[in-house]
Amino acid sequence: MLKNFDEVQERVRSIREPYIVSVAAAEDKELLLAVKTAAELGFVRPVLTGDPKAVGEICADIGLKPLDILEAHGEEEAVAVAVKSVREGGAQVLMKGLVNTSIYMRGILNKEQGLRTGRLLSMMAVYEAPGYHKLVYCSDSGINVAPNLEQKKDILKNILLATKSIGLETPKVAALTANEMVDPKIQSTVDAAGLVEYVASGALGPDLSCIIEGPIAFDVAFDPHAAAHKKLDSKITGETDIVIFPNMEAGNIMGKSWIHLCRCRWAGIVLGATHPVILGSRADTPEIKLNSIALACLAAGRSND
Repeated sequence: MLKNFDEVQERVRSIREPYIVSVAAAEDKELLLAVKTAAELGFVRPVLTGDPKAVGEICADIGLKPLDILEAHGEEEAVAVAVKSVREGGAQVLMKGLVNTSIYMRGILNKEQGLRTGRLLSMMAVYEAPGYHKLVYCSDSGINVAPNLEQKKDILKNILLATKSIGLETPKVAALTANEMVDPKIQSTVDAAGLVEYVASGALGPDLSCIIEGPIAFDVAFDPHAAAHKKLDSKITGETDIVIFPNMEAGNIMGKSWIHLCRCRWAGIVLGATHPVILGSRADTPEIKLNSIALACLAAGRSND
């Protein structure tokens, strides 16, 4: 169990070999400063794609020594080269640089040359909330607008695969809705019950496990007093590790309220590809960028053997 992002960084630093991160279109000084910090902390060796002259000048300016600079001209080629580096085993994590998001995602989803697995791509946001004793892993708040039950099964599997690599063997999962009753008029409650049935059926396979409850309201998921007051026998209340949001709006609003009103530290990565993907924003702080790099490295799943 990781309590905060300091422990995330400590965990990834304890791994014997640094992770290789492939940065697509690396002509971005602010981004490379975060990569440099990760490299100085000892858990990253960057491979950078883009114009060698422009990338090299930034590296020289900030004192970053990349493992390699792979020549690419234009955004599409930069993404293709970076994706190839990951696909062929030269890197364990893909990171977005100075490139349009749609071009970046097209490169990942390319049928012949991308990083497809057959599962849906989904966002995992991780929050360090004041007053809660461990990190909370949440999906999906940024990619899938209104996922149906079948898509939510992929979202659940994505996050369980990632959290297992991070160290959570049997996480407690809340399929979040507004209440604990299944109501055919409220699709999120039907979907939540469907996720519980999906897990109970053994469809996740022998390598993944979780304790999931749903439909379940936020207060019950996080407050044992609320569960007791509602006379609910919950096995996850007060110990929830993972939240599956009913839709993107719920996840986005809740996440931003935590960040802006509760001053939560956070990070985010994209799951469902063959390797973890960092899809950052230029508005992200250096801390968010660094936390996301560390999180993606852990999700890439390498032991300390």
